[in-house]
This record gives sequence, C-alpha cells and structure tokens, in this order.
Amino acid sequence: MQPVLIYCYDAYCGWCYGFSPVIKRMAAEYAGQLHTEVLSGGMVLPESPVPISATASYIRDAYKTVEEMTGIRFGADYLWHIHNPEQSDWFPSSELPAIALCILKEMLPDKQAAIASDLQYALHHEGRDLTDKEAYRHLLQQYGVDAEDFYRKISSDEYKEKAYYEFQLCKQLQVTGFPQVLLQETDSRFHLLARGYTDYETLKKRLDLVLTQTAQHQRN
Repeated sequence: MQPVLIYCYDAYCGWCYGFSPVIKRMAAEYAGQLHTEVLSGGMVLPESPVPISATASYIRDAYKTVEEMTGIRFGADYLWHIHNPEQSDWFPSSELPAIALCILKEMLPDKQAAIASDLQYALHHEGRDLTDKEAYRHLLQQYGVDAEDFYRKISSDEYKEKAYYEFQLCKQLQVTGFPQVLLQETDSRFHLLARGYTDYETLKKRLDLVLTQTAQHQRN
C-alpha cells in the first residue's frame, strides 16, 4: 500500500490552528508520494452544552503561547468571545465541524489538510460559530460544493456516524492530544511523527527518515 500521512486534529484545538500551515505545506509537498488523511478527534464533546465561559480563562493565556511559538494570529472576532465570555452565545462542540469535514473530504479527498485548515481559520480568525450550520456556507462556494447536497448530508445520521467513527479511530491510534501526525506504512504498522506542535523542518526530517527506512524495509 502507498504510505498514508495521518493527521489527527480537532477544529477547536488552538495548537492545531497553529500547526495548520505546517501540515498544509507537508501535504502539498508530498502529494506525489503520500495520501494525507485528516481525522477529527472529538476534543470537545460535552454531554450537555457548555458555554465558552467554561474555558475562556484558559484560552486567554494559551492563545498567546500558541502565537509566540507558531507565528499564527488569532482574529479579533474570535478573541471577542474569549475576552467577553459572559456575553458570548458560543457553546463549543467538535461534532458539527467533524461532520462537515467528513462530507467535504469525501468530495475532495486530496484537499483534506487545506479543508481542515480552512475550518480552523473560520473559527479562530474569522470568529465563525462552528456549531452553526451556516458557518460552512462560504467554504462551499470556495470549493465548488453544491450547497443543497452538503446541507442534506450535514443533517443525516450517515455522516454523524462517520464523524464518531473517526473519534473512535483516534482513540484506537492512542491519540491523547492534538495535533498528532503518524505515517501508516501497512495495515498494522504506524510511525509516530509528531505529538503536539512541531515545526516544519523537524517534521520533514522525521518523515524523510521514516520514508527512507520504509523503502529499505520493503526492498528487504
């Protein structure tokens, strides 16, 4: 089988937002050698809705660290909800963006890293509420996706089941935090390339090393 680069992320993960330029570049550069598969991890799945105020104080400190380490910038429209949580109407949940990703990557399998990045930009820069189905409409035009088809699917049990399957798959891969990147060599052989934010040069060196070892292993 062709090696698969597996990127485990969550739309609500700030560190994944900081990592998105790295994984987008990696997916584009190795497109001829690897298929990049993005899996949603289900980081925020409360049994009942929890307002943004529950995590805003943590995010207020953490986002600055993400900016300093990655160079990414969080948008004013997103940060308004973090600095004014008592006035915000946000109740974060990873479910709907995971469903949206399942739909979009099925239609555009070679653009998974870019789509995941765009979902995160919509939240962390533009301040779109990813629990609102209308938050995805601008991406449909961008990617040439039929809106009627998309909205039929986003309300279906089929794609909700696909999203929850991905959550379970991340657990089976022993993913305990995001972002995480693995290279799948065979059905049962995986190589961990990154756990947590990793810069492009470091990730590229690790990937190239594993690809070289994999090629040698296959020749032997």
